[in-house]
Amino acid sequence: MDPTVTAIGTWSGGRFMHFGEPLDDDRLTALLRPGAGIDTVITADAYGAGAGDLALGSALRGVPREQYCVVGAIGHDFYRGERDGAKGFPRFTDPRLRAEGEYADYIRMATERSLERCGVDRFDVLLLHNPDRTGYSSAAVWDGMQAVRDAGLTRSLGVAPGPANGFTLDLIECMERFGSQIDWAMIILSPMEPWPGELVLPAAAKHDVKLITRVVDYGGLFHDDVLPGHQFAEHDHRRFRPDGWVGEGRERLEQMRPYAERHGLTMLQLACAWNLAQPAVGCVAPTLIQESGLEARLIEDKRAELAAVDGGQQLSADEVQAIRAIGDNTGCMTLKGARLDHVGAPLADRWQLDEELAALACRWSIDPRRDLSEHAAVGQ
Repeated sequence: MDPTVTAIGTWSGGRFMHFGEPLDDDRLTALLRPGAGIDTVITADAYGAGAGDLALGSALRGVPREQYCVVGAIGHDFYRGERDGAKGFPRFTDPRLRAEGEYADYIRMATERSLERCGVDRFDVLLLHNPDRTGYSSAAVWDGMQAVRDAGLTRSLGVAPGPANGFTLDLIECMERFGSQIDWAMIILSPMEPWPGELVLPAAAKHDVKLITRVVDYGGLFHDDVLPGHQFAEHDHRRFRPDGWVGEGRERLEQMRPYAERHGLTMLQLACAWNLAQPAVGCVAPTLIQESGLEARLIEDKRAELAAVDGGQQLSADEVQAIRAIGDNTGCMTLKGARLDHVGAPLADRWQLDEELAALACRWSIDPRRDLSEHAAVGQ
């Protein structure tokens, strides 16, 4: 099947991506197992260097294949590459690892290995995970992706920018170049993080690329159990967020709460409804987190809350705009990908905004200095 309205990723549960407390094997298996209202599961081979795939494989065991959608992702080479601390493993397109003529072989190998760990014979969607500049622009990469679809190893193809926010012009360029091959893209989008993901929505709609949205929960705030003074563990990824983000976020959350109450929604369900009201968005995949402490909500309750999300239009256009205004985060961070201020050789997560990308920005009425710069937050 195609991705359904709600999905769970193997980044949930704290085992492979450090959000909250890690679940034990039984709880993680139950969290990831399709059913009980959530039939789409997402994994990436880089999570735990294959361990995330294995955990999903345990969760899928015994579930009829036609009853769920499985989305895989490949792109970081942990087979030959060496991990670079928090930056993770290099992309398989790193010239230190292989030449262009070897891309297709790697894509085939990585896809087959991931499928084997998951215990399935095909993906419903295979995503190119966290590509570098080459991944967004190289025909050799997308010919390799097409080859695994032609071989029956996946029904659909897609791209998942990241891991940080940005890559706006790069994703649009990728859809323009390879739109006939790309069915899905995964982006960061939330009522408290509408920027910059919203900038790619018109292009996705034009090229008939459907969107999976992650970080819908905004670091767990929409689960309603992260309060000012919350103590994050030493290795929790949310420690990278700026000081004061919880307190500021809670203030905005309370401004949004009347909209949730008006429609009988929880705050997470409101965030999902807002995302699903956006053009081209077809699936929401928030991070499900078991926070620490006796007062923390059970992650099982959060899963049930997500499972109850209604994919129908619940918010009016005026409500969508009002919520977006409350959560406006334009210019709040330095974005990754093509940047005006980058000089020199491309790096894995940032590169020069060249003439071709500048022309693309103009076509889509995006002003990089105004719309893609951190200083926009102070009105410069």
